[in-house]
Amino acid sequence: MTSIPIAPAVRIAGSRARLDEAVRLLAGATLWSALLLVTYWWEADGGLQDLGSWAGALTSIGRLSALLSSVLLLAQVILMARVPVLESAFGQDRLVRFHRIVGFTSFNLLVAHLVLITWGYAAGSLLRWPAELWSLTWTYPGLLLAVAGTVALVMVVVTSIKAARRRIRYESWHLLHLYGYLGAGLALPHQLWTGQEFLQRPGATLFWWTAWGVTAAAVLVFRVGLPLWRSLRHDLRVVAVVPEAPGVVSVHLSGRDLERLRGHAGRFFTWRFLGAPGWSRAHPYSLSAAPGPHGLRITVRAAGDGSAALTTLATGSRVLVEGPYGRLSARARTLSKVVLIGSGVGMAPLRSLAEGLSYAPGEALVLHRFRDRPLFAAELAELARTRGLGLVDLPGRRRHEGSWVGTGYAGHDDVQVLLGWVPDIADRDVYVCGPSGWTDSLCRAARAAGVRDQNLHVESFGW
Repeated sequence: MTSIPIAPAVRIAGSRARLDEAVRLLAGATLWSALLLVTYWWEADGGLQDLGSWAGALTSIGRLSALLSSVLLLAQVILMARVPVLESAFGQDRLVRFHRIVGFTSFNLLVAHLVLITWGYAAGSLLRWPAELWSLTWTYPGLLLAVAGTVALVMVVVTSIKAARRRIRYESWHLLHLYGYLGAGLALPHQLWTGQEFLQRPGATLFWWTAWGVTAAAVLVFRVGLPLWRSLRHDLRVVAVVPEAPGVVSVHLSGRDLERLRGHAGRFFTWRFLGAPGWSRAHPYSLSAAPGPHGLRITVRAAGDGSAALTTLATGSRVLVEGPYGRLSARARTLSKVVLIGSGVGMAPLRSLAEGLSYAPGEALVLHRFRDRPLFAAELAELARTRGLGLVDLPGRRRHEGSWVGTGYAGHDDVQVLLGWVPDIADRDVYVCGPSGWTDSLCRAARAAGVRDQNLHVESFGW
């Protein structure tokens, strides 16, 4: 693999960082503009005037809740449609976080719409509310479909609550989450047939048709079309499955024109291994070696049905792939010095970054926390010998759940330990990967040590 010289690599990354910042600002401005626009149309159609009576106020606020909920519902779908420009600018962790916030807000507004609009149509009487809901459901065009869509969204929201997610398998959660698309689709006929703001203004009609069309196109192109095209074009196949540690395997893959796959070091794909149990559900795994024209490698811990099945993959098995995704790559880099901090199998993308990044001897440092046995010990040692990579092993269990540090550092807090190993951490790009609770603890310590958010690049696993 040929590396770009360090200074040009940092300059290129800096220009990409500015482009990503512009994309983030434009995305935020677009969402807020859409919310303000539908609010303006609500007011122009007498939304404020209708607040003069109790029943009118309930109906009017109910209509506004529906408009805002619809915008956020579409934004929620767009956020997880794997649109490349958004993936590159935000990164998967941040997109998931925004997706949850936008999704829960949209759902709350949807519930408010259902309650308030029915209450208003019942002339403000709570006693008449159940009968009015029954009447609306069976007599208003498209409302029965909207109710079915609401039920689908309820399933998605309930299973997205952390307490519920811990009680079900990832594979089951992933399948249930697909009902979000069904819920969004079933809401459209109700909006088309009965939404006053949709029907009365040509500008509003154009806006909503465009918004729904762009959202549907994004899902079809980036979640269906592009992955299928890439899978057919590159024809990925399993070459070998190699044990790395107890319960951890590396899967080596070959294919055609892999240099065109844009699988930069540190990024991840979602994979479907045909012939393996649960092949219909995609699983996200990071590259654990810098990609080359002849092959790719991922490293996986057997933690569920899908990952456990990889240990028995047959050589030659075909693979469907989506991606690449994530900002844990050279694209996010803005400084010449870097530190890579990983826990357990979270070292996989950092191992590929240690190989794929450009750096001079002493400018890159790896902190590897592990419980029993380090991953990639021989490979990292070779990079230390040939490229001057710094290595720090941090063995042992975490001293408590709120800390990223292992036992053996009594008398020192998390920030002191981090600065002890990396005194100049505020002058480095910091790449972090590991379990979600551990990464949260490390990020708090890194920020307290002076690391700026734009230099902190994080991916966590767990769901």
